[in-house]
Amino acid sequence: MTTQIIEPGRIEINYWQDLWRYRELFQVLAWRDVAVRYKQTVIGILWAVIRPLLTMVILTVIFGRIARLPAGAVPYPLMVLAGMLPWTFFSTALSEASNSLIANANLITKVYFPRLIVPSATVAAAFVDFAVSCGLLAIVMSWYHFMPTWRILLLPFLVLVAIIASLGPGLWVTAFNVKYRDFRYVIPFIVQFSLYISPVAFSSSIVPHKWRLLYSCNPLVGVIDGFRYCILGSDMYWPGAMLSLGLILLLLWFGIRQFRKMERTFADLI
Repeated sequence: MTTQIIEPGRIEINYWQDLWRYRELFQVLAWRDVAVRYKQTVIGILWAVIRPLLTMVILTVIFGRIARLPAGAVPYPLMVLAGMLPWTFFSTALSEASNSLIANANLITKVYFPRLIVPSATVAAAFVDFAVSCGLLAIVMSWYHFMPTWRILLLPFLVLVAIIASLGPGLWVTAFNVKYRDFRYVIPFIVQFSLYISPVAFSSSIVPHKWRLLYSCNPLVGVIDGFRYCILGSDMYWPGAMLSLGLILLLLWFGIRQFRKMERTFADLI
């Protein structure tokens, strides 16, 4: 058995092949993140249901009952929940990924493996919560006797887009958090701010038409609108959706590029 030694600036030539070779490590890290998150909790993974449920109730009361924002033909709680799930997935993935390299410092400084595995595993762990929360969405849809249309077949594609939308910024923030620990204070602000500028508690259709394309510069707008399009049959602003998708792919490319650029210094900085 050959031993791989960590050397300054060392990066494997077959990096992308190594991602597949170390797939078992990815599975172990993802499962560990899920287990640790709910360790010594009374109700365990049910927190993945309670958090979006309580948030849905609060946003429905404030924006649906008090502010009386329109929801079209869709029940307001259902509209909020359909937007809450992809946003919660994004916020959880970004928050957990930002500190993932520092939390695994002992592993990173001792053995070689593609560091991209670490933040990717946290995104996978966040996806487990997302999958559980989808069960809550199904229950709420049944409560309101709301049946999805054929557009539900497009949902796997939207889930993939949501994963990419979370992974791109997550890689960028993770890399910079190793060098600049200030990012640990910035991330909670970004997550909270994204809730207010994204169409979670309201439909993006209330945005004036002349501002819709500019509003779609927020990549989460396309993701959330896409989920509502697939699940609830809501209208889709296609120019904005294409813009959001393009920005999501650009952020993924930029995130991988920045992560790989700084990866050679992780073992020295942590």
